[in-house]
Amino acid sequence: MPIVVRIDVELAKRKMSVGEFAERVGLTPANVAVLKNGRAKAVRFSTLEAICRVLDCQPGDLLEFVDDEEPMP
Repeated sequence: MPIVVRIDVELAKRKMSVGEFAERVGLTPANVAVLKNGRAKAVRFSTLEAICRVLDCQPGDLLEFVDDEEPMP
């Protein structure tokens, strides 16, 4: 998948558990797992805003484009 979600990196930087994060953002731990594991098909801007507020970060800190169609050298 070309978009990689880096929530786990931001959580580790802050030493925050998934449970605490889920509660503060207003998501279920299962939905956080869907985001972390790259299985989400979409994310609402309101959810992204809440995540950024809780983690005190920018959307670019959470999302990365990885071109998986580029041939390996």
